[in-house]
Amino acid sequence: MNKHIVLYKKLSPALMIRLQERAQVTLIDTLDSDGLQRLRAALPSAHGLLGASLRLDAELLDLAPRLEAVSSVSVGVDNYDIDYLSGRNILLSNTPDVLTETTADTGFALILATARRVVELANLVRAGQWNHNIGPLHFGSDVHGKTLGIIGMGRIGEALAQRGHFGFGMPIIYHSNNPKPAVEKRFNAQYRSLSQLLQQADFICLTLPLTAQTQGLIGAEEFALMRPESIFINISRGKVVDENAMIAALQQRQIRAAGLDVFEREPLQHDSPLLHLDNVLATPHIGSATHETREAMARCAVDNLLAALAGERPANLVNEVVWRQRLERV
Repeated sequence: MNKHIVLYKKLSPALMIRLQERAQVTLIDTLDSDGLQRLRAALPSAHGLLGASLRLDAELLDLAPRLEAVSSVSVGVDNYDIDYLSGRNILLSNTPDVLTETTADTGFALILATARRVVELANLVRAGQWNHNIGPLHFGSDVHGKTLGIIGMGRIGEALAQRGHFGFGMPIIYHSNNPKPAVEKRFNAQYRSLSQLLQQADFICLTLPLTAQTQGLIGAEEFALMRPESIFINISRGKVVDENAMIAALQQRQIRAAGLDVFEREPLQHDSPLLHLDNVLATPHIGSATHETREAMARCAVDNLLAALAGERPANLVNEVVWRQRLERV
């Protein structure tokens, strides 16, 4: 296969060797101004792109007339103009399955740590301020037996429900585009409208993709529906939430606390009010950030790209319409 792959993400030596055995590879190891300049210079001869965390817009991809496939090392595809790619018959693939369990682990870690104020109280000990037994001022709230509300019952939502139902005896309520009978049977879960879920859940967890329909889904009106003891968890995408509305709800104690792994702008700005709220636990988008999962994601992305460039259907194809059109032309 005499193809040129532009790689804008570092891979393990084994995966790098695998790519180099099958194609010419150009590695762009940083995405600073110099790296972006080198990327633009490499695009005219590129048949395949592999990477993550870079917005590939039409202006950039117009520089790549030979491009056949883009392989994203992510489950989210909001960095890509899917209509543009499909219009040019470029296959887009992602890595949806391999990070499900790890991301659900992160979500439940945020539930536990936020409810029990783990980071806040650990910092108290570290600062030498644990001078007597803690009292009600530092009490947290129980997790077991509380109602877990999941907004977006996809793979990660189901994995989160499994942990809550079987591990912590939590009643599960959920909201999604359509009811999920199999989920309801397995976890004794109950479907709710969005407003009902926001009013009834003790823990409100977002596991939605970012789309035109979900952007800004949770705003001031939605936070007003939550109860003062509610804890809000976001492991989806930051732009699903109106961040200013969330900050106001936390400042005014409309809700008890928030555990956040994603934000409207990442990295989180140093002047963000979220950094100064004692009822916020913020992590740096670590949903899939384990050695095992990140390697599995990269391996999946390599498999997807090599399949696409060999004329085969990638296992995790996002724009199926392009593949159907290719079959029709054969």
